Amino acid sequence: MSCYKGKYADELIANATYIGTPGKGILAADESTGTIGKRLQSINTENNEANRRTLRELLFTTPGALQYLSGVIMFEETLYQSTSSGKKFVDLLKEGKVLPGIKVDSGTVELPGTNGETTTQGLDGLAQRCQKYYEAGARFAKWRAVLKIGTTEPTQLAINENANGLARYAIICQQNGLVPIVEPEILVDGPHDIDRCADVSERVLAACYKALNDHHVLLEGTLLKPNMVTPGSDCKTRAKPEVIAEYTVRALQRTMPAAVPAVVFLSGGQSEEEATVNLNAMNKLKTKKPWSLTFSYGRALQQSTLKAWGGKQENYKAAQDVFLARCKANSEATLGTYAGSANLAEGASESLHEKDYKY
Repeated sequence: MSCYKGKYADELIANATYIGTPGKGILAADESTGTIGKRLQSINTENNEANRRTLRELLFTTPGALQYLSGVIMFEETLYQSTSSGKKFVDLLKEGKVLPGIKVDSGTVELPGTNGETTTQGLDGLAQRCQKYYEAGARFAKWRAVLKIGTTEPTQLAINENANGLARYAIICQQNGLVPIVEPEILVDGPHDIDRCADVSERVLAACYKALNDHHVLLEGTLLKPNMVTPGSDCKTRAKPEVIAEYTVRALQRTMPAAVPAVVFLSGGQSEEEATVNLNAMNKLKTKKPWSLTFSYGRALQQSTLKAWGGKQENYKAAQDVFLARCKANSEATLGTYAGSANLAEGASESLHEKDYKY
């Protein structure tokens, strides 16, 4: 049997290609209720449904921002929410030519027999949930697998288990009309150097594409959301954007089929500005790149906006201005034309690294 050729095949290819349009990228606004609570707590704002909705409305209704986005990943609660004036978020995004997406995994659990390595839950009932999300307007999905670099990690067991989980999720999504974002995140935690990260990234990506092929996934109707290849958070040697670009693109060239339309990088705890500058360096790199290189940022699109808003109605417009600036900066980075900003908003240069990060 070859790859998926069901009734959604043409739609999946068209949607995956559209999401990867250079000049556009994804806003990851899919934080779970607990995670968004931490964000709200950082600005002394109560974690309730009204405040969660207000923050997301602030982002989605920023004048001019949607032109720089091709997709927004939502948490299940958000998929069914509306603006304060009663317009469904899904309809608002579609009018702005932005595809609604949905987080479908249910978090990680420890993989027995390993030193704290994990596997991702959420396959039970996934087909039914995907049908429901498609009916509600979602057109792509996201599933996060997490691997870590240690003395003996990641083990082949963890690599294979997560690759197979991602592949099973991907084919179930495709059978129900959703473009799967394949996200094998290798955490930045640790003292390892960039060469070690490159080695692990290549092993993980190779295993993922082997599993995707084994499960007959239509590669043209998928997207890859990987980490950038960087030194570990505790490594004494830092790497310049040009070096990160070279290592990251090389890892993709060695492992990622040209059939996949786009890479939508995660920011992985980099500061907002680092995430933009590193993406820009990749797009300036003169080498073979058969896929477009764009972004799927959560913290790296929201941190300075959150600080500017501070949970106060009177700061709403100022926060939207900050969000628009970050969207525009990352749009330019997908084209390799970002020239930096002389007046960065508060929080744009601070590290967003959280050890053992969970959604």
